[in-house]
Amino acid sequence: MSYQVLARKWRPRSFPEMVGQEHVLRALINALDNDRLHHAFLFTGTRGVGKTTIARILAKSLNCEQGVSSRPCGVCSACREIDEGRFVDMIEVDAASRTKVEDTREILDNVQYAPSRGRYKVYLIDEVHMLSNHSFNALLKTLEEPPPHVKFLLATTDPQKLPVTILSRCLQFNLKRLPLEQIRDHLIAILASEGISAEAAAVGEISRAADGSMRDALSLLDQAIAHGGGSLAADGVRAMLGTIDRTRVVALLRALAAGDAAALLAEAAALAELSPDYGGVLNELNSALTRIALAQAVPGVLGDEVEERTALAELARTMGPEDVQLCYQIGLAGRRDLPLAPEPRGGFEMILLRMLAFRPAGVGTQPVSAAAASSGTTPATAASRTAPPPRPQAAVAEAVPASVAEPPPQAHAAPAARSAPAAAPVSIDWTTLAAALPLGGLARQLALNCALLRHEGDSVELALDPGQRALHNKKWEEVLAKALSEHLGQPIRLTIQLGAGGGETPMAAQQRRGQERQAEAQASIESDATVQSILDRFDGRIEPGSIQPVE
Repeated sequence: MSYQVLARKWRPRSFPEMVGQEHVLRALINALDNDRLHHAFLFTGTRGVGKTTIARILAKSLNCEQGVSSRPCGVCSACREIDEGRFVDMIEVDAASRTKVEDTREILDNVQYAPSRGRYKVYLIDEVHMLSNHSFNALLKTLEEPPPHVKFLLATTDPQKLPVTILSRCLQFNLKRLPLEQIRDHLIAILASEGISAEAAAVGEISRAADGSMRDALSLLDQAIAHGGGSLAADGVRAMLGTIDRTRVVALLRALAAGDAAALLAEAAALAELSPDYGGVLNELNSALTRIALAQAVPGVLGDEVEERTALAELARTMGPEDVQLCYQIGLAGRRDLPLAPEPRGGFEMILLRMLAFRPAGVGTQPVSAAAASSGTTPATAASRTAPPPRPQAAVAEAVPASVAEPPPQAHAAPAARSAPAAAPVSIDWTTLAAALPLGGLARQLALNCALLRHEGDSVELALDPGQRALHNKKWEEVLAKALSEHLGQPIRLTIQLGAGGGETPMAAQQRRGQERQAEAQASIESDATVQSILDRFDGRIEPGSIQPVE
């Protein structure tokens, strides 16, 4: 007997044998058991997720000699003939090869006749989106009001191409990509039934390469068994798929985390000896960065293999979240731009060097304490839980007008000990203080658009610019009060009222300073002798708005 490929040998023949798609199966089972059957079903989804398989099982459920139910017997002549593709009352149409309106009319000419053997005449139209507009028009009326003995089962990978008039006349079921775990567990069960030995890493590689398609997974499994001579080894499967050992990706990430350009390029050179698909390597790199970011947000969410879990957990502790996110974005952009590189290896190395060159200063190489390592706390997240670090002088100077002096030392003094009495009232410069507070979003905008009215002891009263009344929100007021309390080292009672009277707000001061700098830049260019000489010689003019002050 000729060999039957695994995708056909292990095709499900009943609803319980299906892997995944529970949301679709539940609806169909309930409809069959409660006799609430629609006349047209549309199954959508990517290739290999079970659209045609579910349609055939549904056809068996409708025509089983034991009666309509969600559990066809599978042994009667109708069930066996449907499984073998020779049931006279099940008409399978490949719309990709029969797109003409004449073909559709030929099919519909027989709709009016009763089924020859079965209970229902079933029309299974695969890749229905390939039909022409005229074919859809010919199908429309029959699809809306078919005879009671006819059922239409439509399948497509591209439902967007179907006319809305067709979609509105069908029950639509969207089949999902299968999770990697479901594919892997099903492949393991098939290998056990077939008596084929396989390494867990090899099955994992095939499951990932299937990209949510069970049929692709079974086809790749067939190919891997042939490639390995009856067994599956991880190295052999990687060689067949053109993928690389994931430990090499971890080695690249370790070099990135250490900021070691020499080690990074050495790993890239070792990788080049394997002649890999660099696009696939970047995908693996981004996949590892994704798992690292998830582990930093939720410790414990890592890979399946013990060795990989340990390596990624170490990287999650040594790389800062900002570093991980930046490397991920550079990797995504590099994956898109890689075909434009003069040669793939050079393009890949440039992407790695870009990750190294643009990583945030001071992130990713801080030492981590044992306590932080055991709790899964990264250096950046640990720093965010302590008192906010002093703002860089350049950043403060940019946010404060030139007429304002440096922040007084008292404003940045460490909080007093709890046992010490309350500190004496401190004179504060609100423009400087508002720029130095560790705030973001709307809370920061609230602080920058307020002016100080009064500060006595633990009481601070601010006046909000009337033009920014939308910021007058109790939630952001509480956030601002908390930041002030932490910064000044004592509990602060904050009051914010609408109206002027408190002088210039930090935002107004910042805008004024920007206008002054713009005016200075404009005057400097216009009075420059060289610029005037060029304008006179070439009869030129200065384009309004083209002059920007140098930061």
